[in-house]
Amino acid sequence: MRLRTAGSTRPGSARAEGTKAESTRQGGTTSAPAVGPTVHTTIDSPLGVLTLVALARGASGGGTDDGAATGAAALTGVYLPDQRHRPAPERFGSRVDAADVPVLLETARQLGEYFAGDREGFDLPLASWGTSFQQAVRAELLRVPFGATTSYGRIAADLAERGTATSGASRAVGAAVGRNPLSIVVPCHRVVASDGALTGYAGGLERKVWLLTHEGVLV
Repeated sequence: MRLRTAGSTRPGSARAEGTKAESTRQGGTTSAPAVGPTVHTTIDSPLGVLTLVALARGASGGGTDDGAATGAAALTGVYLPDQRHRPAPERFGSRVDAADVPVLLETARQLGEYFAGDREGFDLPLASWGTSFQQAVRAELLRVPFGATTSYGRIAADLAERGTATSGASRAVGAAVGRNPLSIVVPCHRVVASDGALTGYAGGLERKVWLLTHEGVLV
């Protein structure tokens, strides 16, 4: 199995600058600040059971409310089984039926299409959280198209060019990529080493191999 040569990040694509109040188009995906309680559901996938987490609509920041059971404002997490840095289960909030929460239902639908080979990108409202640097790295990940890869060094160089990071911040980029809470939807699996080596993946290297093979990058 080898890594097919693929294009790096697409120049000129929309990107998020990582502010707490952002609401930026990112290739069809919007992001909004993540505050307040969350709800979650699980779905089966070729990679195992995925946990989908969404920010409850109308959340005031403490406890739960009626809105948490019937709607959600944005997707805040897609977690693989045994993923590194996966939050404790109690932090996912109440378990709900995806059919009762539009953003979870739509996420499940789009992921199903992706795994079936009928979808290459996602159009979902994303809740942004973490440091401004982590948000900037995730914005760069959203610019990497299906069937392509980029490197930690390339992301670091792009961020340095925009004044978001200092030159040579590959290690910091790697740490931010490893803490991506939105697996698959924000495609951290498309980041490889500068020499093409797959390196690690918070969801497990075998799942990274599966995803890149599914996208035609590994042949």
